[in-house]
Parts: sequence; C-alpha cells; structure tokens
Amino acid sequence: MGVRRVWDHFLEHPAGGGLVAVPFVLIVTIAALDIYTGRDIHLGPLLVIAPALTASLAGPPLTALAGVLAVAAQVLIAVFLGGLTTTNHVAQIIALTTLSALVLLMRCVRERRDRALSRARSVAETAQRVLLRPPPRRIGPLQVAWLYMSAEDEAEIGGDLFAFARATHAATRVVIGDVRGHGLAAIGEASLVLGAFREGAHRYDTLPGLVAALEDSVSRNLEDVADTEHDPGEHFITCLVLEIPDDGLPAAEMINCGHPPPLLVHDQQVTVLYARQPLPPLGVRERTIEDDRIDPFTFEGGDMLVLYTDGVIEARSPSGEFYPLAERVASFPATNPDTLLHHIHRDLLAHVGGHLADDAALLVIERTPSHRPHLTPHPISHHRHHHLSGPPPPPGR
Repeated sequence: MGVRRVWDHFLEHPAGGGLVAVPFVLIVTIAALDIYTGRDIHLGPLLVIAPALTASLAGPPLTALAGVLAVAAQVLIAVFLGGLTTTNHVAQIIALTTLSALVLLMRCVRERRDRALSRARSVAETAQRVLLRPPPRRIGPLQVAWLYMSAEDEAEIGGDLFAFARATHAATRVVIGDVRGHGLAAIGEASLVLGAFREGAHRYDTLPGLVAALEDSVSRNLEDVADTEHDPGEHFITCLVLEIPDDGLPAAEMINCGHPPPLLVHDQQVTVLYARQPLPPLGVRERTIEDDRIDPFTFEGGDMLVLYTDGVIEARSPSGEFYPLAERVASFPATNPDTLLHHIHRDLLAHVGGHLADDAALLVIERTPSHRPHLTPHPISHHRHHHLSGPPPPPGR
C-alpha cells in the first residue's frame, strides 16, 4: 500500500515531468557500474545524488523512496564487493542513510514553507476579491482600466485601495487611497476606508458629506484595525475622492486628502490637477463638513484621468531617480485606457528594474465621447478648472 500511495502521488504531482525518473535511473546505473568495475573503483558514494535530485523535482514521498532505494543499492553493492561487514561499506551505508535523511528533512521543511506561502496567497486572493473588487470595464459614461501591484511577493493586495460607486443622482464616485505602510498588515486599514466609501457613496448627496463620513469612520475605528504591534508609528490614509456626473456640463469635482494629484489628459496634453487647499489625510484630525472644499475641474468626452498612489511616483530607478509619471504619460499614445495603462506599467517596471519597493495602484478613466454633453453658454464652459501650482483662481471662476 505504501508503494501504491507513492506511485499515486507521482501521478498526481509530476513536478519535474519526465525528469523525476532520472534519479531512479541513476541509482540503477551507479549500482551496476560499481559492481561491474569491481573493488578498485568506488562509485557508491555517488548514490547520494539520487535523493538530492529528487528533492528538487518532487515532494517528500518520492524523495523518501529515492533515499530508501539508494541505501538498498549501496547494500547490494556491499554484498557483491566484500560483504556487509567491511568497514568501508558500513561507513558508506551509514553516511548515505544520514545524508538521505537530511535531504528528506530539508524537503519536508520546504514543503511546509510552500504550504504556508500557498495559504498566504489564498488569503490575499480572497481579500482582494472581497475588498478590492475589480471595477467594471464601463460604469455610466466612463471606461475604466486598473492595475494593482503589491510590493510583497506573498500578497496580492496591500495598503493601496480604490473603488467605484454610483451616487443616488446620475454620477459616479471614485476613491483612491494609500495606507501608511504596505503589504498584508495594511489590509485592515484599507478595508476600513473601502467599507465606509461603499456605504457612504449611496447615502450622502454631496462630496463633502461623503468625505466627512470617511473621516468619521477612520477616526473611530483606525486603532482597532491598525497593526500597532509591529508598526507603533502614526497611522493615516491619504485619499482622493471624485464625483463625475453623467450628463449636463462636463464639470467634475474632487476632494484631495493629502494624496498625489491626478493627471488629466486632454487632446494629448497632460495637466496636473493640484488641489487649491488639500486636506490632511484621513485619521490625522477630526473634520467637519464645513472644512472640506471642493475642487472642480473640466472632464470632457474623450478626456482621460490618471489616478495613482505614491508607489508609482516614488518608484526609484537603480540610480535613485523617481519615476516621472506626468512626463511619461505625455509621451504615450492615449488612444484608450487599456493602451495607456499598458504603456505606464511596462515603462514603470523598466524604470525600477523589474520590482517595486512599495505597493502601487493605477486607474485610468475615460469619459467616452459618445456621452459628451451638449453644452449651453455657461462661464465654466470656457475655462478649464485645472488647479495648478500657484495662487488659486479668483472667486467666481
């Protein structure tokens, strides 16, 4: 029954494909050659190659089988070449048995670590499906493309967050944020903001009311979900909340809570949408609705918004240079969100040499031209409210 279970394991887990048979062929070959060459040449010590090679190709059952067969082959060699009582053969059998046991032990440790890593990835995948729900490709008049990159290999989600929701009126609301810290430890804080946003996006008529609800939820619950044991420092979440109406004038609104400003791509020109008075991150201080100030901007049919977290713009090249996102976006063909996101992703990985040091999230949102509203004379139809660095525009504009 034991041999049958090992064979069944081989059929179900052919990790090395046909290569897993190589160690067993080596056992037969080495034993035959050692017996054939006689006592002058000792090939028996080479049998340790079999369990060592099996450990890299298969799991513990086959590794144990290879060790047992290697020791049996060594005993067979001893029987043909002087008997089991010779000091040399006894030493070789003991050494081979010890080494095979050590190889099996290391393979079991590796198997246990692989299972733990698999469980961590399973948890991350579940958390990603529950928390970071993939947004629809189209929502209202918007076409969406997104990308999430975790800095930790075992995690598919970390401290960066984003979500879309429909408001009670004809508008889409978007949040993108960044928890201080990264990896699995930041998931609790990210879930706090996402849960409050999804609940509040349908409940509050105004953007300031929604942001005040996010701040209230974070202020009340942050200490309960933050990983203060391993990270006793200050905890907060930067975020950017937007509202994009479906129809009417092409005016959108945003409130920036300490988050990197979005990029607006209009007619192949890139504008950084700086907030005139950005608010502190969530969790830094209590906030009332009156403290929040909306920053309007023009978002017309065919325009694209690029939202991102600081893991993108703070990504360093091997020489220490930050990734110049705005400059690179201006150089890419912005034909549609998927194409633009593909160019950014490929260029970002090339910039850092293949691996990010921090979590990074990217959203590209396009207002499709088919939903471009019919404009009527209105002051803001002639002014694009891109809040750039410098003094804010005068009141009434």
